[in-house]
Amino acid sequence: MSRDELDISVILATYTEERWQHLVNAVQSLREQTFHVREIIVVVDGNPTLLARIRRELPDVVASENLERPGSSGAHNTGINLAQSKLVALLDDDATAEPDWLERLIEHVSNPLVIAAGGSSLPAWQQEQPRWFPMEFAWVVGCSYTGMPQQAEAVRNVWACLCARRDYLVRAGGFRDDLARVGALPTGGDETELCIRLAEMMPQGQFIYEPRARIHHFVPLSRSQWRYFLRRCYQEGKSKALIARYVGTRTGLQTERSYTARILPRGILKGLGDTFLHADIFGLVRAGAIIAGLATTAAGYLAPKPRMKAKAGAGTVAQPDVNAADIAIEQDDHSLSGRQ
Repeated sequence: MSRDELDISVILATYTEERWQHLVNAVQSLREQTFHVREIIVVVDGNPTLLARIRRELPDVVASENLERPGSSGAHNTGINLAQSKLVALLDDDATAEPDWLERLIEHVSNPLVIAAGGSSLPAWQQEQPRWFPMEFAWVVGCSYTGMPQQAEAVRNVWACLCARRDYLVRAGGFRDDLARVGALPTGGDETELCIRLAEMMPQGQFIYEPRARIHHFVPLSRSQWRYFLRRCYQEGKSKALIARYVGTRTGLQTERSYTARILPRGILKGLGDTFLHADIFGLVRAGAIIAGLATTAAGYLAPKPRMKAKAGAGTVAQPDVNAADIAIEQDDHSLSGRQ
């Protein structure tokens, strides 16, 4: 399918009026895209007052309550159900996209063998970046970390602010809700698990990381604190353990092994070099933060796990029996048929 035949719906999930101005900025950045956006869908998770405000003050967007289980996954699945376009993209409610963000991603997803594409997320710190914070752990604040590809490259999975063919997401059954972020709890992993599931359905398919497709992700002061850093690392470890239980440790931790073996040791050495070669005492602190972050993530991974949920049933995503040939057929079915 050529780019001229594609249209796109962009979905934003939100839950609190505290992010109102960020949400307004995110919507405005979508209005200014060089690739025309057919519809902007804002799904509100558990906040009727915010939903009413969106409908009143942003009348040009499609506003809906979350019709599924509370959390980011249910909100995104609601948006996918509502979307009228062949392509869907997800954007965080506290992020703004550069004008060519969608155009860069669509360069890749116009190829039917590309399942989804994601871009780089740059931190927009409320205050300046803490000098102790290692960019090898930028994922803690929802941003691209040191060591990610510097040019377009196939990867295991893309992140939340992604662009994909809607029918692929439909056939996969959408996002798994027991890995979702709920409110301000720093959990996640539903994007990774969905990408791995899609890859199993389409063995020849690819996920493309396109660093030129940039968003700017707001990082509030509360997420610049040491306590949040450790809490987020611990929750990430728990999420990785759940993903490994669903898809197996070999697939679920493939990228993480490379990250731990290559990127983190380089970060530690760089921090030590900054201190002893450039008299930057915070280099030593950054090296220590990498070690502490890794240890805390490992502790979360090894923590006792809740009982594993069934893949199909109330509040979960069923995985329909389909093959790669079926997925390559364009559909115009506007329901997430894989979910019960």
